[in-house]
Formats: sequence, C-alpha cells, structure tokens
Amino acid sequence: MTSRLAVVVGASGGLGRAFVTRLAVEPGWSAVIGVGRARPDDWPDDPRTPFLTMDLLDETALADLARQLRERGTLGLLLIATGLLHDTDLAPEKSMRAVSAASMQRLFEVNAVLPSLVAKHLAPLLPKDEPSVIAALSARVGSIGDNRLGGWHAYRASKAALNMMIRCQALELQRERPRAVCVVLHPGTVATDLSAPFARSPKTLFTPDDAAQRLLKVLSQLEPADSGGFFAHDGQPIPW
Repeated sequence: MTSRLAVVVGASGGLGRAFVTRLAVEPGWSAVIGVGRARPDDWPDDPRTPFLTMDLLDETALADLARQLRERGTLGLLLIATGLLHDTDLAPEKSMRAVSAASMQRLFEVNAVLPSLVAKHLAPLLPKDEPSVIAALSARVGSIGDNRLGGWHAYRASKAALNMMIRCQALELQRERPRAVCVVLHPGTVATDLSAPFARSPKTLFTPDDAAQRLLKVLSQLEPADSGGFFAHDGQPIPW
C-alpha cells in the first residue's frame, strides 16, 4: 500500500500547528509533515509528524523538499498556512497615504510569492488518478468584490494576488490531475499572532483548533468541480 502524506507548510504558526494536530489523528495518513522556517521547541518527537526546517523562498530548498516527499510516499493533501499581516515595523494601512514600496514588497513576498513557489514545486507530487487537495489560506479582505471599506491596502492586494495564483494552479491541475481540488480558504479571525490583535471582539475569535476543524470539514466536502474556488470557514463561496 502506498504511503499517503499530508503536508502542512507554515506548521510552526498557530493554525498550521492545529492542522497537524488534527490530521495526525485522522485515519489514512501515513505521515503528517510540518514544514517551516524554525521547528518549535515543543514540537513532538513523533516519526508520524516530522518537522522539516527550510527557507520557503529558496527554490533549491523547495526542490529538495519535493525530492524528500517523493521518497516518503504520495502527497494527498497540501495545506499552505503561511501568511503575514503585521510585524514590528509593518502595520495595516488606514489610507493610501500610508502605502510604501517596502511594505508591499514584504507582504507580496510572504503572502503571494512564497505560496506560489510551494505550489510550483509540490503540486507535481499529487497523484494523477487519485483524489488530492491543495489549499492555501487567504483572507476575505483579499476579495475585490467584497471590498467595501478599503484600508489594509497591501495586505488585501497580496491576498488577491495569492487568489489569482492558486486559481491558475487549479486550472492547470484540472488538465493534468482531474481528481484534484485546489482552493483558497478564509479561516475567519483566529486567535493567533497574525489575527488576534485585530479582532472586533473576543466573541468573534476562533481558537486555532476550532478553525482547523472547520476548514478541514470544508475541504472534506469539496469536489473536483469546486477546484479553483474561494471558500469561507463555513463552506460558503466568497466572490473574487
């Protein structure tokens, strides 16, 4: 029996790690592999949930990751749970006057370039004649059609770019791997370092585990006809 792999890129983040924890107890996965820039100190020493450390913007490293995964088994699920909204010298803009080249370059690098390179190198590992899934975490604010407030300009634009890249990947997969599902997901506001500071109320926050459970349920209900779509944590489609 071929080993089936689930891979979570961005597994050191709150939601990424919750995905690994949830998937590790699901039947059918021979291994759930976490990938990220740094292995958390408290990551479990379990051969079924190894953590691979690498620079995710380094294409040589990504090519080596693809080689390692190919040797381990068949990639059945790829979750790209990376993302950046703010850090010590980066904050969401309230107006166009606050937009800078540096902030746009940084957000596009993490939110659009990095997931696109991951998909470029790992999508070829999906089986050609079996069901498989690629899902990248986007955000509702990346929807152009749903944008009625403005603000958060560079973040919105970087997520819109991610949506386009994953849509393009989905169209390629439909031709090469017709049983694959490739989508972008909006997780809602999750109690992680990325989202929690911007929650309107504690009541609107999902725990990472709750968010992971909701998103995995959405993925379990999608069909190849849904590939290329943009879905919220409740399964509802989001306009582009």
